[in-house]
Amino acid sequence: MAIRVLICDQLPVIADGLRTLLDAVPGIDVIGTTPNGMEAIVLVRTTQPDVVVTDLSLQTISGLELIRRLGKEDEPPNVVVFTASDTDKTVSDVLHTGVSCLLGKDASPQELITAIQAAAAGQTMLAPNIAQRLVTWFRAQPEPQATVLCPEVTELTPREREVTRMVAQGMSTEEVARELIIGEATVRTHLYRVRTKLGVRDRAELVSLAYRTGLIHSAGQSTGDERTASPVGLRAS
Repeated sequence: MAIRVLICDQLPVIADGLRTLLDAVPGIDVIGTTPNGMEAIVLVRTTQPDVVVTDLSLQTISGLELIRRLGKEDEPPNVVVFTASDTDKTVSDVLHTGVSCLLGKDASPQELITAIQAAAAGQTMLAPNIAQRLVTWFRAQPEPQATVLCPEVTELTPREREVTRMVAQGMSTEEVARELIIGEATVRTHLYRVRTKLGVRDRAELVSLAYRTGLIHSAGQSTGDERTASPVGLRAS
């Protein structure tokens, strides 16, 4: 079955050129072209293309907005972004919409054909220069540290985990007590029990172990008002 393609570009010379190119390819059927983002949505609903090839600059709504709206359709088509802009922001914006195929307008005809075929199959294809930049960025990231196994962590109660998380994020005994509405002596008791169960001597070792074992993440680190861990987390209680 042929891959049904809708082309969206506000420049007729490009849209017509792409149609001429793709109409000559066996297995690809261009079902329409449009310069208008809103009209593209209507055409997707009425003609149900497998792949939409779109620029980011369109009439009425942008290509990015078109992609976002198509993603909310009951049966969204796969999208190939075909654009002259390859800035870091453009790449980031496009990839965050869920698009997996992104080419610059300097792409060869065969690269575009391959991208359409890849999109129809649910695969990823990026322009070589964009792929190289992403690889370079990925290699520059620090290597993730392996989580240290510590079976004793499973022995901690939910409250002990909560107190450990708060201490590791820099809160003093007094602040933990105020946050949890409990006495400072109770906080110290929890910390003593945690250190005993985990076999650590002091707060510094406790904080280190909490991060190395992933205890912080398992306790819900991603909540919005949590503090960033820093040397203040090691202050005396």
